[in-house]
Amino acid sequence: MPMRGPLDGVRVIEMAGMGAAPFAAMMLADAGADVLRIDRITDVPSEADPPPRKSHLRGRRSVAIDLKNPSATGLLLELVSAADVLIEGYRPGTMERLGLGPQECLAANPRLVYVRATGWGQTGPLAPRAGHDINYVALSGVLHMIGPAGEPPVPPVNFLGDIGGGAYIAAFGAVTGVVSSIRTGKGRVIDAAMLDGASYMATMFHGQLATGSWEDERGANDFDGGAPWYGCYETKDGRFIAIGAYEQHFYDELLGVLGLDSAELPDRADKNQWPALRRALAARIRTRTRDEWEKLADGKDACLSPVLSMKEAPDHPHNMARDAFMGDPPVPSPAPRFDGHTVGSATPAQAGAQSRSGLREWGVAHHRIEELHRVGAVMSFGSGE
Repeated sequence: MPMRGPLDGVRVIEMAGMGAAPFAAMMLADAGADVLRIDRITDVPSEADPPPRKSHLRGRRSVAIDLKNPSATGLLLELVSAADVLIEGYRPGTMERLGLGPQECLAANPRLVYVRATGWGQTGPLAPRAGHDINYVALSGVLHMIGPAGEPPVPPVNFLGDIGGGAYIAAFGAVTGVVSSIRTGKGRVIDAAMLDGASYMATMFHGQLATGSWEDERGANDFDGGAPWYGCYETKDGRFIAIGAYEQHFYDELLGVLGLDSAELPDRADKNQWPALRRALAARIRTRTRDEWEKLADGKDACLSPVLSMKEAPDHPHNMARDAFMGDPPVPSPAPRFDGHTVGSATPAQAGAQSRSGLREWGVAHHRIEELHRVGAVMSFGSGE
């Protein structure tokens, strides 16, 4: 019989939004938490026009509520009284204007962990301003590190702000807050800013910068594409391989796979010779296809990997052996993995699909649910179960 998730029994309210908050809620749901997503009634789709699939909304139920309806505040505070965690990602002051700020929610539930996942954070001159992942990462100093030397920085998709610096920090704050709440009986307000999280992830490099072992320029360091043995190279078929042969013994193994003799190559310890060494490696790598290099490196510690596209990744033998993707179409499986626990469904939540059953299972009486529907405070997609 499958084991329950480590967060089984933990109840989470997710205020629907964009950015870090929904991904953090997915992480908690994947770990077994009971997540109730509060969607806007304007997001409830029509039967004839279903919304696009959003895989990061998996694992939770959705209740669609009109937060501007006078009956909504009381309903939310009732749900809060039964929750362990609330996650919201609105601009500072939004929840307060709705009557659902930390003061009101912690009054309703003193042990609540109130997670605020924003870009700039709750304080500072930029706190009320708009922004996106690229803006937060830019101000953290991290964006400056990414990209080829002499060219503009490269936006790292939304990984460093929304996901790594935002969602992971928010989820970590939620879990540690719950641990604290269990031990003390008191809730906490968690300020999870993407700017802070992106900066935090660069801690090691700030240490290296302080000691002079990291240059504050793109493409001039061991791990930013500057070193010839740590980067991506084009292959004969126009694809790419990634090389991470940082240590000398891995570099020696790499040269064996490539069929090169270190005595005939520029000295890798001499930074002035890095451009010549890069040209030599690039010329050799262009003589074979990506898959040929992967086959030659199989079973060897050359730190050589194919650069797979998103469509290719689910079908790689290693990913298949680990069930690294699930569902059809495939989406990434949760990480980390907990022994004996598997995620129940990869199906994303649909706004208002559980407006009745979700409220009922969180303790709201049947007659009240129907009255909330009647006055327009709650809306269901279909029957709302």
